[in-house]
Amino acid sequence: MVNIGILGAAGYTGGELIRILLNHPQAEIVFAHSESNAGNLVSDVHEGLIGDTELRFSLDCPFDQVDVIFLCFGHGKSEQFLREHDIPSNVKIIDLAQDFRIAGGHDFIYGLPETHRQQIRSAMHLANPGCFATCIQLAMLPALKAGIISGDIHVSGITGSTGAGQKPGPTTHFSWRNDNISVYKTFTHQHLLEINQTVQELSPGYEGRVLFIPQRGCFARGIFVTAYARCDLPLEEVQRIYADYYKDAPFTHLVLKSPDMKQVVGTNKALVYVEKYQDQLLMISCIDNLLKGAVGQAVQNMNLMFGLDETAGLRLKANAF
Repeated sequence: MVNIGILGAAGYTGGELIRILLNHPQAEIVFAHSESNAGNLVSDVHEGLIGDTELRFSLDCPFDQVDVIFLCFGHGKSEQFLREHDIPSNVKIIDLAQDFRIAGGHDFIYGLPETHRQQIRSAMHLANPGCFATCIQLAMLPALKAGIISGDIHVSGITGSTGAGQKPGPTTHFSWRNDNISVYKTFTHQHLLEINQTVQELSPGYEGRVLFIPQRGCFARGIFVTAYARCDLPLEEVQRIYADYYKDAPFTHLVLKSPDMKQVVGTNKALVYVEKYQDQLLMISCIDNLLKGAVGQAVQNMNLMFGLDETAGLRLKANAF
């Protein structure tokens, strides 16, 4: 069994992580830390877990009793927490925030299994990718690796309200978000940093820009991304390149018709679709932002880090109806 501690366990990602780990055949949650909810039943906050666990939120963090900790803090808090606490050197760390995703000055491995599976297997410290970053990269990885696209890559993506976190705000309140759609952080979204890092890793010297327009959707969870760039290969050759790239990826699947987001919500799957329009390659991908875009991928990474079946605890069915 892998003994686990969860920090920041009262938010959306913490709740989903607990839900997944409670049903993981080789995982045991030792503590779920929350300063604001210490002593309360986890199921009093994450009410979907009523009847599943008697676990209570803890203020204590017995690091000497765990094999791995998950950091489910808001962005910027993980680095501060690790500075202020002495984590035993044998305890592995999986950070779900953006604090360590950009290389340099730390030993965290970027945890996108479709690009870094072997490095993840030997990692002690891992930075889990962002939700938009995961979805966008999965649309483009095979094309970048094979060098079959050129010029600017135009990306549009729409995300569910859970991507903004549990604390309500002016753009996440139900009455504002319902029946509404809007753009935000146009061309400046923070996930572009890790996306561009991967672009240069897979295709050194790539001269095009990733031009990203993120949108807020009027649904709770899921991400749907469309991207296009110049490509001179016929569609059949592009499909072969994509199928070969993802042949060993247990959760990322090339599909032959345009996917629907409902096919992935509630799962750790990513569906990828490609189409040609004259000299433009259309790349579509969709994921659940809380699972493949966050805690599902984090558990997938944990499985790799501990030599477990990569799919353990993650064989989930989509809520397609």
